[in-house]
Amino acid sequence: MNGMRFSRIFFSIAVFVVGYYLAVFTTGCAQIGMPTGGPKDTLAPRLTSASPAINSVNVTGNKVTLSFNEYIELKDPQTNVLISPFPKKQPQIDYKLRTVTVKLKDTLMPNTTYSINFGNAIVDVNEGNAYKNFTYVFSTGNSIDSLMLDGKVLIAETGKADSTLIAMLYRNADDSSVQKRKPDYITKLSGDGSFSFLNLPAGTYKVYALKDGDGAKTYNSKKEVFAFANEDIIVSATNNPVMLYASAIEKETPRTGAGKPAPEKRLRFSVAPSSAIQDLLQPFEVSFNNPLKTFDTGKLVLTDTNYKPIPGKWQIDSTRTKITLTVQWKPETPYRLVMDTTAFADSAGRHLTKLDTIRFVTRRVEDYGSLVLRFSNLDLGKKPVLQFVQGEEIKESYPVTAAEWSNKMMPPGDYELRILYDSNQNGKWDPGNYSKKLQPEQVIALPQKLAIKANWDNERDIKL
Repeated sequence: MNGMRFSRIFFSIAVFVVGYYLAVFTTGCAQIGMPTGGPKDTLAPRLTSASPAINSVNVTGNKVTLSFNEYIELKDPQTNVLISPFPKKQPQIDYKLRTVTVKLKDTLMPNTTYSINFGNAIVDVNEGNAYKNFTYVFSTGNSIDSLMLDGKVLIAETGKADSTLIAMLYRNADDSSVQKRKPDYITKLSGDGSFSFLNLPAGTYKVYALKDGDGAKTYNSKKEVFAFANEDIIVSATNNPVMLYASAIEKETPRTGAGKPAPEKRLRFSVAPSSAIQDLLQPFEVSFNNPLKTFDTGKLVLTDTNYKPIPGKWQIDSTRTKITLTVQWKPETPYRLVMDTTAFADSAGRHLTKLDTIRFVTRRVEDYGSLVLRFSNLDLGKKPVLQFVQGEEIKESYPVTAAEWSNKMMPPGDYELRILYDSNQNGKWDPGNYSKKLQPEQVIALPQKLAIKANWDNERDIKL
């Protein structure tokens, strides 16, 4: 009996302890949990009122007030907000709580339609949802102008778009207006380079595109990327889209932040690690740590393994720090380049410290791929040049004289393809020149990418 009573007491105590810890554990979990707060806000701010109302006519005041259904903010309005016609004086654009105000400091022109494009600048405070491409329109005349002009801008050298350019429109302007004053209308480019001018009056215009490096909204530097139409554009109820090709007469010089390094006290040379196996299609390269003052090709001897001299052509680059040797290389062949100590001298008269021999072997024919391209709609009269591009570098370039092009020794790799219409047949792309009314040479970027495999027959049909 006593044993049974002890068992009942022990069981009761065990049940109490287990129940106690379960209660503590579940209570603790309830305290850790956080309320979800409902679904995430994904709605953009909504315009509730505007003063003057959107599309108002006979407007005389220079202040616009826009009210929204929630608290908003305006992101970088001086950059993102575009006003047309383009103001001569910088407008005052402010926001507070649920309201945006725009004060135009220019005297409003009579019988003119004004538009204020906010782009994606208006966002709600909590989630940053943008009121995309909101445009407010009003007129100082009796009606709202409704004509439009569409177009597209491509970078002439690459055939690709650059959305950092702006399109500019001038009314009743001469050729020098784009260099002297700001445009009457400005619009941004989309990701594919397209643009639209809206709410235009009928008339004659000049259209341009510009990468506005200094913010002046004028074309004032040969280093600015710029595009122009050959003829004036007459805006009417029926307009054809405008196509512009942009280029810069001069390339931007990279800023290094430092002057030229002082010459080292010893003249040294180097070759790329990959030069141990020489490309059959490329010259052999030797680089130097100091610019060369003298360069004696007679003291450079290329030989085979039997020391038989091999003829070749030496060249030095514009920096005078790299020399190249062009040879009709034989596949799978070892070579030796013997360099005398007095073959080179830098500006201080320093020579190589010792005679040196560079040994290397050329590649096999099997290390290259065979390629056949069949073109349709290719205008051979425009002197097309086929370009193979990796990154920003043109790796290979070949004139195309027939609808089918082939090469049995292409370096393997992944390439983008371009067609250059080489009008002057100098084998390279040439920029435009506005003062001479010369358009840049056109490049078409082909959408197909090409992967060339070694020791493989690669074929592709390309429709332009």
